[in-house]
Amino acid sequence: MHRLSPALLWCLLFGNAVIGFGVLMVPGSLNDISHNLDVSISAAGGLITAGSILMCLSAPVFASVLGTYDRRKLLALVMLWYGVMHAVCLVMPDFEHILWFRVIAMVAPAIFTPQAAACIGQLAEPQARGRAITFIFLGWSISSVIGMPIAAWLSEVYGWRSVFGLLSVLSAISAAWVWGVLPSKIAPPVMTMSAWRETFSTKPLVLTLLVTVISASGQFFLTAYFAPYFKLTLLTTPEQLGLLLGWFGACGLFGNVMLSRHVDRFGADKAVTFSLLLISVSMVGWSLGSNFYLAFLVLTPWGLGMFASNSAQQARLIHIEPKLSAGSVALNTSSMYLGQAVGSAGGGWLIAQGHMDQLHWFAFGGVVLAIATSLLAARATRRFTKFQ
Repeated sequence: MHRLSPALLWCLLFGNAVIGFGVLMVPGSLNDISHNLDVSISAAGGLITAGSILMCLSAPVFASVLGTYDRRKLLALVMLWYGVMHAVCLVMPDFEHILWFRVIAMVAPAIFTPQAAACIGQLAEPQARGRAITFIFLGWSISSVIGMPIAAWLSEVYGWRSVFGLLSVLSAISAAWVWGVLPSKIAPPVMTMSAWRETFSTKPLVLTLLVTVISASGQFFLTAYFAPYFKLTLLTTPEQLGLLLGWFGACGLFGNVMLSRHVDRFGADKAVTFSLLLISVSMVGWSLGSNFYLAFLVLTPWGLGMFASNSAQQARLIHIEPKLSAGSVALNTSSMYLGQAVGSAGGGWLIAQGHMDQLHWFAFGGVVLAIATSLLAARATRRFTKFQ
Protein backbone atom coordinates (compact mmCIF):
# COMPACT_ATOMS: atom_id res chain seq x y z
CA MET A 1 0.00 0.00 0.00
CA HIS A 2 1.32 3.44 -0.94
CA ARG A 3 2.19 5.95 1.77
CA LEU A 4 1.48 9.67 1.59
CA SER A 5 5.02 11.06 1.76
CA PRO A 6 6.10 14.70 2.27
CA ALA A 7 7.81 14.58 -1.13
CA LEU A 8 4.52 13.69 -2.81
CA LEU A 9 2.71 16.50 -0.98
CA TRP A 10 5.29 19.06 -2.05
CA CYS A 11 5.22 17.77 -5.61
CA LEU A 12 1.44 18.22 -5.88
CA LEU A 13 1.65 21.58 -4.12
CA PHE A 14 4.11 22.75 -6.80
CA GLY A 15 1.85 21.37 -9.53
CA ASN A 16 -1.08 23.33 -8.17
CA ALA A 17 1.12 26.45 -7.97
CA VAL A 18 1.93 26.09 -11.67
CA ILE A 19 -1.72 25.45 -12.51
CA GLY A 20 -2.74 28.46 -10.46
CA PHE A 21 -0.10 30.63 -12.13
CA GLY A 22 -1.46 29.68 -15.53
CA VAL A 23 -5.02 30.54 -14.53
CA LEU A 24 -4.14 33.78 -12.72
CA MET A 25 -1.52 35.11 -15.13
CA VAL A 26 -4.11 36.35 -17.63
CA PRO A 27 -5.84 38.73 -15.18
CA GLY A 28 -2.39 40.06 -14.32
CA SER A 29 -1.44 40.43 -18.00
CA LEU A 30 -4.69 41.88 -19.37
CA ASN A 31 -3.27 45.38 -19.86
CA ASP A 32 -0.49 44.25 -22.22
CA ILE A 33 -2.61 41.59 -23.94
CA SER A 34 -5.20 44.24 -24.74
CA HIS A 35 -2.62 46.74 -25.97
CA ASN A 36 -0.31 44.35 -27.84
CA LEU A 37 -3.07 42.44 -29.62
CA ASP A 38 -5.21 45.54 -30.22
CA VAL A 39 -8.37 44.30 -28.47
CA SER A 40 -10.50 45.89 -25.76
CA ILE A 41 -10.13 44.99 -22.08
CA SER A 42 -13.53 43.28 -22.11
CA ALA A 43 -12.57 41.29 -25.24
CA ALA A 44 -9.23 40.28 -23.72
CA GLY A 45 -11.19 39.08 -20.68
CA GLY A 46 -12.62 36.47 -23.03
CA LEU A 47 -9.40 34.51 -22.46
CA ILE A 48 -10.57 34.05 -18.87
CA THR A 49 -14.21 33.38 -19.71
CA ALA A 50 -13.60 30.88 -22.53
CA GLY A 51 -10.96 28.95 -20.60
CA SER A 52 -13.20 28.80 -17.55
CA ILE A 53 -16.09 27.41 -19.58
CA LEU A 54 -13.92 24.62 -20.97
CA MET A 55 -12.59 23.74 -17.50
CA CYS A 56 -16.11 23.77 -16.11
CA LEU A 57 -17.46 21.36 -18.72
CA SER A 58 -14.49 19.02 -18.92
CA ALA A 59 -13.57 18.38 -15.27
CA PRO A 60 -16.47 16.00 -14.45
CA VAL A 61 -16.22 14.35 -17.87
CA PHE A 62 -12.58 13.47 -17.31
CA ALA A 63 -13.38 12.12 -13.84
CA SER A 64 -15.41 9.39 -15.59
CA VAL A 65 -13.53 8.96 -18.87
CA LEU A 66 -10.12 8.58 -17.26
CA GLY A 67 -11.37 5.76 -15.08
CA THR A 68 -8.54 3.65 -13.70
CA TYR A 69 -5.82 5.36 -15.77
CA ASP A 70 -2.56 5.54 -13.82
CA ARG A 71 -2.51 8.98 -12.14
CA ARG A 72 1.28 9.19 -12.33
CA LYS A 73 1.17 9.11 -16.13
CA LEU A 74 -1.96 11.24 -16.25
CA LEU A 75 -0.75 14.11 -14.07
CA ALA A 76 2.67 14.22 -15.73
CA LEU A 77 1.13 14.27 -19.21
CA VAL A 78 -1.37 17.03 -18.47
CA MET A 79 1.37 19.26 -17.07
CA LEU A 80 3.40 18.65 -20.23
CA TRP A 81 0.31 19.50 -22.30
CA TYR A 82 -0.13 22.71 -20.30
CA GLY A 83 3.38 23.84 -21.13
CA VAL A 84 3.34 22.89 -24.82
CA MET A 85 0.03 24.59 -25.59
CA HIS A 86 1.12 27.84 -23.96
CA ALA A 87 4.41 27.65 -25.86
CA VAL A 88 2.40 27.41 -29.09
CA CYS A 89 0.55 30.60 -28.08
CA LEU A 90 3.87 32.45 -28.27
CA VAL A 91 4.05 32.11 -32.05
CA MET A 92 0.38 32.69 -32.86
CA PRO A 93 -0.21 35.77 -35.05
CA ASP A 94 -3.40 37.21 -33.55
CA PHE A 95 -5.81 37.18 -30.62
CA GLU A 96 -8.23 34.68 -32.20
CA HIS A 97 -5.57 31.99 -32.62
CA ILE A 98 -4.18 32.62 -29.15
CA LEU A 99 -7.69 32.29 -27.72
CA TRP A 100 -8.15 28.82 -29.25
CA PHE A 101 -4.82 27.43 -28.04
CA ARG A 102 -5.24 28.99 -24.60
CA VAL A 103 -8.66 27.34 -24.31
CA ILE A 104 -7.43 23.84 -25.20
CA ALA A 105 -4.47 24.32 -22.83
CA MET A 106 -6.95 24.73 -19.99
CA VAL A 107 -7.78 21.03 -20.15
CA ALA A 108 -4.83 20.67 -17.77
CA PRO A 109 -6.35 22.54 -14.77
CA ALA A 110 -9.61 20.66 -15.33
CA ILE A 111 -7.71 17.40 -14.76
CA PHE A 112 -4.77 18.15 -12.48
CA THR A 113 -6.42 19.97 -9.59
CA PRO A 114 -9.31 17.57 -8.90
CA GLN A 115 -7.31 14.42 -9.63
CA ALA A 116 -4.48 15.52 -7.33
CA ALA A 117 -7.02 16.10 -4.55
CA ALA A 118 -8.65 12.73 -5.25
CA CYS A 119 -5.24 11.02 -5.00
CA ILE A 120 -4.68 12.66 -1.61
CA GLY A 121 -8.15 11.60 -0.52
CA GLN A 122 -7.25 8.01 -1.36
CA LEU A 123 -3.78 7.97 0.22
CA ALA A 124 -4.27 10.04 3.39
CA GLU A 125 -5.59 8.69 6.67
CA PRO A 126 -9.09 10.06 7.46
CA GLN A 127 -7.91 12.11 10.44
CA ALA A 128 -5.23 13.83 8.33
CA ARG A 129 -7.13 14.12 5.05
CA GLY A 130 -8.36 17.69 5.48
CA ARG A 131 -4.91 19.02 6.34
CA ALA A 132 -3.25 17.17 3.45
CA ILE A 133 -5.74 18.46 0.90
CA THR A 134 -5.55 22.05 2.09
CA PHE A 135 -1.74 21.74 2.10
CA ILE A 136 -1.49 20.93 -1.60
CA PHE A 137 -3.94 23.75 -2.31
CA LEU A 138 -1.42 26.14 -0.78
CA GLY A 139 0.01 25.99 -4.29
CA TRP A 140 -2.79 28.23 -5.50
CA SER A 141 -2.03 30.72 -2.75
CA ILE A 142 1.67 30.65 -3.60
CA SER A 143 0.84 31.31 -7.25
CA SER A 144 -1.08 34.41 -6.21
CA VAL A 145 1.77 35.59 -3.95
CA ILE A 146 4.52 35.07 -6.52
CA GLY A 147 2.91 34.22 -9.84
CA MET A 148 0.21 36.84 -10.25
CA PRO A 149 2.41 39.84 -9.37
CA ILE A 150 5.29 38.47 -11.45
CA ALA A 151 2.89 38.02 -14.38
CA ALA A 152 1.65 41.59 -13.96
CA TRP A 153 5.19 43.01 -13.76
CA LEU A 154 6.66 40.88 -16.57
CA SER A 155 3.78 41.68 -18.92
CA GLU A 156 4.08 45.42 -18.26
CA VAL A 157 7.87 45.45 -18.71
CA TYR A 158 8.64 42.61 -21.17
CA GLY A 159 5.23 41.76 -22.63
CA TRP A 160 2.70 38.98 -22.10
CA ARG A 161 4.73 36.48 -24.16
CA SER A 162 7.41 36.40 -21.46
CA VAL A 163 4.72 35.30 -18.98
CA PHE A 164 3.47 32.50 -21.25
CA GLY A 165 7.06 31.37 -21.81
CA LEU A 166 7.73 31.21 -18.07
CA LEU A 167 4.62 29.08 -17.58
CA SER A 168 5.81 26.63 -20.24
CA VAL A 169 9.11 26.12 -18.42
CA LEU A 170 7.45 25.67 -15.02
CA SER A 171 4.99 23.17 -16.49
CA ALA A 172 7.83 21.03 -17.84
CA ILE A 173 9.53 21.05 -14.42
CA SER A 174 6.26 20.00 -12.75
CA ALA A 175 5.74 17.17 -15.25
CA ALA A 176 9.21 15.78 -14.52
CA TRP A 177 8.70 16.09 -10.76
CA VAL A 178 5.36 14.27 -10.83
CA TRP A 179 6.88 11.48 -12.91
CA GLY A 180 9.74 11.10 -10.47
CA VAL A 181 7.77 11.21 -7.21
CA LEU A 182 4.22 9.96 -7.66
CA PRO A 183 3.88 6.18 -7.25
CA SER A 184 2.56 4.20 -10.19
CA LYS A 185 -0.79 2.43 -10.19
CA ILE A 186 -2.59 5.10 -8.14
CA ALA A 187 -6.18 5.25 -9.36
CA PRO A 188 -9.04 6.72 -7.29
CA PRO A 189 -12.41 4.96 -7.51
CA VAL A 190 -14.06 5.19 -10.91
CA MET A 191 -17.11 7.45 -11.12
CA THR A 192 -19.79 5.21 -12.59
CA MET A 193 -23.22 6.45 -13.66
CA SER A 194 -24.68 5.24 -10.39
CA ALA A 195 -21.98 7.14 -8.48
CA TRP A 196 -22.80 10.30 -10.42
CA ARG A 197 -26.50 9.84 -9.64
CA GLU A 198 -25.67 9.39 -5.97
CA THR A 199 -23.53 12.54 -6.04
CA PHE A 200 -26.28 14.66 -7.55
CA SER A 201 -28.88 13.22 -5.20
CA THR A 202 -26.81 13.93 -2.06
CA LYS A 203 -28.17 17.27 -0.87
CA PRO A 204 -25.14 18.41 1.16
CA LEU A 205 -22.85 17.85 -1.84
CA VAL A 206 -25.12 19.79 -4.19
CA LEU A 207 -25.48 22.71 -1.80
CA THR A 208 -21.73 22.79 -1.16
CA LEU A 209 -21.04 22.87 -4.91
CA LEU A 210 -23.54 25.70 -5.26
CA VAL A 211 -21.53 27.68 -2.69
CA THR A 212 -18.49 27.41 -4.97
CA VAL A 213 -20.39 28.57 -8.06
CA ILE A 214 -21.95 31.59 -6.36
CA SER A 215 -18.81 32.62 -4.49
CA ALA A 216 -16.56 32.41 -7.55
CA SER A 217 -19.13 34.27 -9.68
CA GLY A 218 -19.25 37.15 -7.25
CA GLN A 219 -15.50 37.42 -6.73
CA PHE A 220 -14.57 37.26 -10.41
CA PHE A 221 -16.68 40.27 -11.26
CA LEU A 222 -13.70 42.12 -9.81
CA THR A 223 -10.79 39.65 -9.55
CA ALA A 224 -10.61 39.14 -13.32
CA TYR A 225 -10.06 42.87 -13.84
CA PHE A 226 -7.70 43.78 -11.00
CA ALA A 227 -4.92 44.93 -13.35
CA PRO A 228 -6.98 47.33 -15.51
CA TYR A 229 -9.03 48.46 -12.50
CA PHE A 230 -6.02 49.53 -10.46
CA LYS A 231 -4.27 51.04 -13.45
CA LEU A 232 -7.29 53.15 -14.40
CA THR A 233 -8.49 54.13 -10.91
CA LEU A 234 -5.22 54.42 -8.97
CA LEU A 235 -2.83 55.04 -11.91
CA THR A 236 -0.54 52.27 -10.63
CA THR A 237 2.89 51.69 -12.10
CA PRO A 238 3.96 48.11 -12.97
CA GLU A 239 5.87 47.92 -9.69
CA GLN A 240 2.91 49.20 -7.66
CA LEU A 241 0.55 46.76 -9.36
CA GLY A 242 2.94 43.92 -8.58
CA LEU A 243 3.11 44.99 -4.94
CA LEU A 244 -0.67 45.14 -4.60
CA LEU A 245 -1.18 41.72 -6.16
CA GLY A 246 1.74 40.33 -4.17
CA TRP A 247 0.19 41.55 -0.91
CA PHE A 248 -3.16 40.08 -1.91
CA GLY A 249 -1.48 36.75 -2.59
CA ALA A 250 0.59 36.88 0.60
CA CYS A 251 -2.61 37.32 2.60
CA GLY A 252 -4.05 34.36 0.69
CA LEU A 253 -1.03 32.22 1.53
CA PHE A 254 -1.20 33.15 5.21
CA GLY A 255 -4.94 32.45 5.34
CA ASN A 256 -4.46 29.09 3.66
CA VAL A 257 -1.61 28.11 6.00
CA MET A 258 -3.80 28.91 9.02
CA LEU A 259 -6.64 26.92 7.49
CA SER A 260 -4.39 23.93 6.79
CA ARG A 261 -3.32 23.84 10.44
CA HIS A 262 -6.76 24.14 12.00
CA VAL A 263 -9.38 22.89 9.50
CA ASP A 264 -9.58 19.39 11.01
CA ARG A 265 -10.16 20.88 14.46
CA PHE A 266 -12.75 23.54 13.62
CA GLY A 267 -14.43 21.81 10.69
CA ALA A 268 -14.54 22.71 7.01
CA ASP A 269 -18.12 24.07 7.18
CA LYS A 270 -17.18 26.79 9.66
CA ALA A 271 -13.94 27.52 7.81
CA VAL A 272 -15.78 28.17 4.53
CA THR A 273 -18.38 30.47 6.09
CA PHE A 274 -15.78 32.45 8.04
CA SER A 275 -13.61 32.84 4.92
CA LEU A 276 -16.55 34.17 2.94
CA LEU A 277 -17.35 36.66 5.70
CA LEU A 278 -13.78 37.99 5.45
CA ILE A 279 -14.18 38.42 1.70
CA SER A 280 -17.43 40.35 2.15
CA VAL A 281 -15.67 42.84 4.46
CA SER A 282 -13.33 43.87 1.64
CA MET A 283 -16.19 44.33 -0.79
CA VAL A 284 -18.21 46.49 1.59
CA GLY A 285 -15.20 48.73 2.15
CA TRP A 286 -13.92 48.63 -1.44
CA SER A 287 -14.57 52.30 -2.19
CA LEU A 288 -12.34 53.23 0.79
CA GLY A 289 -9.29 52.05 -1.17
CA SER A 290 -9.04 55.43 -2.86
CA ASN A 291 -5.25 55.48 -3.02
CA PHE A 292 -2.39 53.03 -3.37
CA TYR A 293 -1.82 52.58 0.38
CA LEU A 294 -5.46 52.25 1.39
CA ALA A 295 -5.90 49.61 -1.33
CA PHE A 296 -3.53 47.34 0.66
CA LEU A 297 -5.80 47.60 3.68
CA VAL A 298 -8.97 46.92 1.70
CA LEU A 299 -7.48 43.88 -0.04
CA THR A 300 -6.34 42.22 3.20
CA PRO A 301 -9.55 40.48 4.40
CA TRP A 302 -10.33 39.30 0.87
CA GLY A 303 -6.86 37.82 0.48
CA LEU A 304 -7.10 36.03 3.82
CA GLY A 305 -10.39 34.41 2.82
CA MET A 306 -10.19 33.77 -0.91
CA PHE A 307 -7.91 30.74 -1.19
CA ALA A 308 -8.79 29.48 2.27
CA SER A 309 -12.44 29.16 1.21
CA ASN A 310 -11.47 27.22 -1.93
CA SER A 311 -9.30 24.78 0.01
CA ALA A 312 -11.90 24.30 2.73
CA GLN A 313 -14.53 23.54 0.09
CA GLN A 314 -12.43 20.62 -1.20
CA ALA A 315 -11.97 19.23 2.30
CA ARG A 316 -15.68 19.76 2.98
CA LEU A 317 -16.77 17.69 -0.02
CA ILE A 318 -14.41 14.80 0.74
CA HIS A 319 -15.52 14.79 4.37
CA ILE A 320 -19.21 14.57 3.42
CA GLU A 321 -18.77 11.42 1.32
CA PRO A 322 -15.20 10.13 0.69
CA LYS A 323 -16.28 7.41 -1.73
CA LEU A 324 -17.67 10.05 -4.11
CA SER A 325 -14.66 12.36 -3.83
CA ALA A 326 -13.36 11.79 -7.38
CA GLY A 327 -16.63 13.13 -8.74
CA SER A 328 -17.45 15.77 -6.13
CA VAL A 329 -13.98 17.32 -6.26
CA ALA A 330 -14.11 17.37 -10.07
CA LEU A 331 -17.52 19.01 -9.88
CA ASN A 332 -16.16 21.55 -7.42
CA THR A 333 -13.45 22.42 -9.91
CA SER A 334 -16.15 22.78 -12.56
CA SER A 335 -18.19 24.92 -10.20
CA MET A 336 -15.24 27.20 -9.51
CA TYR A 337 -14.53 27.68 -13.20
CA LEU A 338 -18.22 28.13 -14.01
CA GLY A 339 -18.29 30.89 -11.43
CA GLN A 340 -15.17 32.44 -12.93
CA ALA A 341 -16.74 32.38 -16.38
CA VAL A 342 -19.96 33.99 -15.15
CA GLY A 343 -18.14 36.60 -13.08
CA SER A 344 -15.55 37.55 -15.71
CA ALA A 345 -18.24 37.76 -18.40
CA GLY A 346 -20.46 39.87 -16.15
CA GLY A 347 -17.56 42.11 -15.15
CA GLY A 348 -16.54 42.53 -18.80
CA TRP A 349 -20.08 43.55 -19.70
CA LEU A 350 -20.19 46.12 -16.89
CA ILE A 351 -16.86 47.57 -18.01
CA ALA A 352 -18.09 47.78 -21.60
CA GLN A 353 -21.10 49.73 -20.28
CA GLY A 354 -18.82 52.13 -18.42
CA HIS A 355 -19.60 50.83 -14.92
CA MET A 356 -16.21 49.67 -13.68
CA ASP A 357 -16.85 51.51 -10.41
CA GLN A 358 -19.81 49.20 -9.67
CA LEU A 359 -17.95 45.89 -9.93
CA HIS A 360 -17.49 45.48 -6.17
CA TRP A 361 -21.22 45.71 -5.42
CA PHE A 362 -21.99 42.83 -7.77
CA ALA A 363 -19.13 40.91 -6.15
CA PHE A 364 -20.55 41.63 -2.68
CA GLY A 365 -24.01 40.40 -3.66
CA GLY A 366 -22.57 37.11 -4.87
CA VAL A 367 -20.56 36.53 -1.71
CA VAL A 368 -23.51 37.30 0.60
CA LEU A 369 -25.62 34.77 -1.31
CA ALA A 370 -22.76 32.25 -1.02
CA ILE A 371 -22.67 32.73 2.78
CA ALA A 372 -26.39 32.02 3.06
CA THR A 373 -25.99 28.92 0.89
CA SER A 374 -22.99 27.77 2.96
CA LEU A 375 -25.08 27.89 6.14
CA LEU A 376 -27.77 25.78 4.45
CA ALA A 377 -25.13 23.31 3.28
CA ALA A 378 -23.73 23.01 6.82
CA ARG A 379 -27.19 22.21 8.21
CA ALA A 380 -27.78 19.62 5.48
CA THR A 381 -24.37 18.06 6.19
CA ARG A 382 -25.15 17.64 9.89
CA ARG A 383 -28.40 15.88 9.06
CA PHE A 384 -26.71 13.69 6.43
CA THR A 385 -23.84 12.55 8.66
CA LYS A 386 -26.21 11.88 11.56
CA PHE A 387 -27.81 9.04 9.61
CA GLN A 388 -24.64 7.58 8.11
